[in-house]
Amino acid sequence: MNLKTFPMLTVLSLTALVSCNDEESDTSEPSAETRKVESNYPLDTCVVSDEKLGSMGEPFIITHEGTEVRFCCDSCVPKFKKDPAKYLAKLKTR
Repeated sequence: MNLKTFPMLTVLSLTALVSCNDEESDTSEPSAETRKVESNYPLDTCVVSDEKLGSMGEPFIITHEGTEVRFCCDSCVPKFKKDPAKYLAKLKTR
């Protein structure tokens, strides 16, 4: 083996090992606390657009004055912040 290629092969091998370890951590089960929070959210739609949560990728989640609020995407957040009471009412009626 050529001495010039040995360091490159070593780096590539280590990179492959690190990548495999990252993939394993992504497949872990959510904690019981996470599952509980998910199941307690009263809506399956965005409070602003009424689009189904998850229809545009992972829901965007914020906490407003101690209340978790979920959106279909991050572009709904500025609309929410203009009149939070209007949208928070949707959470309270469910």
